[in-house]
Amino acid sequence: MDLTINGCRLTVEVLGPEDGPVLIAHHGGGGIGSLAEPKATFGPLADRFRVVVFDARGCGTSEGVPPYSHEQWAADVEGLREWTGAEQIVVAGGSYGGFIALEYAVRYPGRVQAMVLRDTSADGSNLELAFENARNQDRVEIDWERFNRYWHGETRDDADLKQLWSELIPLYDKHYDAERSAAAVEAGYYRHEAHNWCFQHNWGSYDLTADLPAVTAPTLVTVGRYDWVTPVSSSETIASLLPNAELVVFEESGHSPQNEERELFQATMRGFLDRVVPAPVTA
Repeated sequence: MDLTINGCRLTVEVLGPEDGPVLIAHHGGGGIGSLAEPKATFGPLADRFRVVVFDARGCGTSEGVPPYSHEQWAADVEGLREWTGAEQIVVAGGSYGGFIALEYAVRYPGRVQAMVLRDTSADGSNLELAFENARNQDRVEIDWERFNRYWHGETRDDADLKQLWSELIPLYDKHYDAERSAAAVEAGYYRHEAHNWCFQHNWGSYDLTADLPAVTAPTLVTVGRYDWVTPVSSSETIASLLPNAELVVFEESGHSPQNEERELFQATMRGFLDRVVPAPVTA
């Protein structure tokens, strides 16, 4: 369905019972993400949650109405919460979506019942580690001019963004599958304006580390042991700062344990949510 949230038309899908606790999941990849990943990851929870997934403004098939700032994207999550009528939500996000989930929890702490984070960071320090990891790997030969253009938000158009992403994707999984990765590239959406905004405007000021100790919602922090771009140390920092966080490291995964160790990830996530968001008692 299409919903107008804060003056922008968003593509939204809602799964699960209308009276279930609400979980809103923000996709990763500012400019290259869409609701497809959170739908696959959180959709199985629709047996008892009302799962809301959407293309963020400027992403997927949603309207491109700037700004594409963390503040605006978090405000759009709040607009979706208001639309659902829920007083509190489970907010979830992986990778760049984790930045927005954390931003939402900092800005709207009273609205967060619980949080699920995956392979993310509380500040921009992970990019320095990512560059180091890219230099030290031997899986692909890096074209550093093109690598830098991607991470500095200097993509020229949507086709250029797609090509640059196709060159990076081999770094993301512990076990690289060329055919599967190529299919993922072709299935994606590419919105270079939003991508460039992330790195030209958002990245330099992104630092929530001082704010996280005040976020008291129970939080599941997950990360793949071989994540090159938001390494384990980034999740360890988040878990150390949030007072009610649980850290789980997936030992056979890179950046996407929700895919690489799907059954274990699903069981871990469901076990956490069953504890912190108990099912309502029925007569």
